[in-house]
Amino acid sequence: MKLTRRQQEILDFIHERVAANGLPPTRAEIVAQFGFRSPNAAQCHLKALAERGAIQLLPGRARGLVPIERSSTPRNALPASDRLPVIGRVTAGTPILAVENREEELLVDAGAFSPRPHYILRVQGESMIGAGIHDRDLLLVHKTPEARSGQIVVARIDDEVTVKRLRRRGRGIFLEAENPAYPTLHVRPEQDFAIEGLGVGVIRRGL
Repeated sequence: MKLTRRQQEILDFIHERVAANGLPPTRAEIVAQFGFRSPNAAQCHLKALAERGAIQLLPGRARGLVPIERSSTPRNALPASDRLPVIGRVTAGTPILAVENREEELLVDAGAFSPRPHYILRVQGESMIGAGIHDRDLLLVHKTPEARSGQIVVARIDDEVTVKRLRRRGRGIFLEAENPAYPTLHVRPEQDFAIEGLGVGVIRRGL
């Protein structure tokens, strides 16, 4: 795969953001990172990367840039779709994947995301709009109890489940909103805290 220097820089930036935050950058973030004069310049580079098989552009998604990992899979092979449960409002005190929390199931090409999602969480509220995650968006979640500082996580504090950006400062654990109207949550030692998963992608359904 032959790329121009700028295309390789953009591809590296996409990989870095996915590794650091669990989500690809928005087009606006790419424009700001590389000093483009308009979003159209960034879009032209992204289309070129997609044509060369370096990324997949997913229409209708807030952060629809998926870097493609090279493998032995034939290029003409059809992606397998996984049926993932959509989790609505989580019932207090129950596991997030409990049957009573499930609204529906959606077919998703889970292999297009890294790491692979295991379920979909319907977002409530506007606390993460700065990260491109809006009220009633569908957040694809990779189930894991571990996360690095700076990643977007689904976390449980006592009986409440929230989507925030994880920050670790010394021994302190903080959950930061991506909206100045919402406060940062400081997890107190006496609280029951657990990471339920990492946000790996967003689907916007316009609901």
